[in-house]
Amino acid sequence: MAEHEHVPHVRVAVIGSGFGGLGAAVRLRREGVTDFVVLERASGVGGTWRDNSYPGCACDVPSHLYSFSFAPNPDWPRTFSGQEHIRAYLEHVTDVFGLRPHLRFDSEVKLMTWDDEKLHWAIETSSGPLTADVVVSATGPLSDPKLPAVPGLDGFPGRIFHSARWDQDLDLRGKRVAVIGTGASAIQIIPEIQPVVGRLTVFQRTPPWVMPRVDRDISGLERRLHRALPFTTQLRRGFLWGIRELQVQAFTKHPDELGLIERMARRNIARAVKDPALRAKLTPDYRIGCKRILLSNSYYPALTRPNVEVVASGLSEVRGSTLIAADGTETEADVIVFGTGFHVTDLPIAERVVGAGGRTLARAWSGGMRALRGATAAGFPNWMTIIGPNTGLGNSSMILMIESQLNYMADFLRQLDVLGGRVALDARPAAVDAWNHKVQERMKRTVWNTGGCTSWYLDASGRNTTIWPGTTTEFRSATRRVDLEEYEVVRAPRTSRQGERPAGTRTEARA
Repeated sequence: MAEHEHVPHVRVAVIGSGFGGLGAAVRLRREGVTDFVVLERASGVGGTWRDNSYPGCACDVPSHLYSFSFAPNPDWPRTFSGQEHIRAYLEHVTDVFGLRPHLRFDSEVKLMTWDDEKLHWAIETSSGPLTADVVVSATGPLSDPKLPAVPGLDGFPGRIFHSARWDQDLDLRGKRVAVIGTGASAIQIIPEIQPVVGRLTVFQRTPPWVMPRVDRDISGLERRLHRALPFTTQLRRGFLWGIRELQVQAFTKHPDELGLIERMARRNIARAVKDPALRAKLTPDYRIGCKRILLSNSYYPALTRPNVEVVASGLSEVRGSTLIAADGTETEADVIVFGTGFHVTDLPIAERVVGAGGRTLARAWSGGMRALRGATAAGFPNWMTIIGPNTGLGNSSMILMIESQLNYMADFLRQLDVLGGRVALDARPAAVDAWNHKVQERMKRTVWNTGGCTSWYLDASGRNTTIWPGTTTEFRSATRRVDLEEYEVVRAPRTSRQGERPAGTRTEARA
């Protein structure tokens, strides 16, 4: 680009338009900040609820809890709503809060580089460059599908796709389909496609614990009541939240208390699966809760059908149309569907964030993701993330955590205003270390660390860098305000007499 060309500048650049990005946009407007853009690589809002359109896609958190507190929806059609209803809700939020003028679709972020002299972020996108004082990364951990490196996969003659990139043009009727994985997406897909496919082979490395899904239509009377008396919607949400808050101690402090839930889950298997050999394949050998507890009324029954085979092993090799499991089982397939999760602990966006001194976020997190209060990273001034390290939940709604992080974002911007001038806040390494030490110490006794399983919650070194080891109330309290003592203040430098500009000056922040 020629030097004279104008590069647009904004106060805040939000990356992503899922729940985190749209929530950030609403909060910015409510804080009186209108000089911002939401950069979205796709052509519509919705994030994971736009990308995941596979058969049976739905949320495993009740609808009235899986929605913004500031945008209650009295018209949820079911207690657990499907993908199409959640995406429609996000479109509604976009319109009601006037976010469309801020959206920049088809604008994938290629690189974000911190300028130590100008104290702003230079952002390269597929639709052109811009700069921003503050970056709020809301790309989410469930946005980049993970495909395993299976020998021979590139020689498979049929169709291959990930559950989050469902091939809508493909007719599965009569085909031999292999589903790789038995996670949250797979257990929704399998019952939907089983009646139409010719043969369905499920490759299961580790069986999940599956509980009944207490789902039903929300009656017209209930919806009319919620519309007429909005406080009833809040009461319903509060009840759903309270139940889950009471459950947290069993996951975080007393995993042995989950024994009753585990016995219920075993009975759920026994009721649906009468074949002892299949039941043995489907029964986990780890404490319930170690992996996310899945909800379905149709998964186990689908696996008992004559056209379904469960291979209790992962896919290890592909030879033409023959799929070979790690235990040597061979099966023929026309289609392979990967339900193998996402890049959660090795976020691809981290390669594209270049902080102070030219260090990438990926390099900074090479030993494991870590962020102060799940939001800011040392060496990356005026950069924060929504749904950052150790902010995930194992039993409740992520919207609660997102809204807590939005509180932190809002106060972060207020502190910049109070400090005045061209200024940035950079998390102190000692503060990041102290926060993460406290989180990891609490993590030691949780079911996610003691339950005897390997899950996507853990990074390559076995450290849990995804889950919050406490209640949502505790996290809300921890992120209510920015503690300036946890940050260094980076101020714009003065130009020397020779016209040279030294690096920005750093001082310790004071409350």
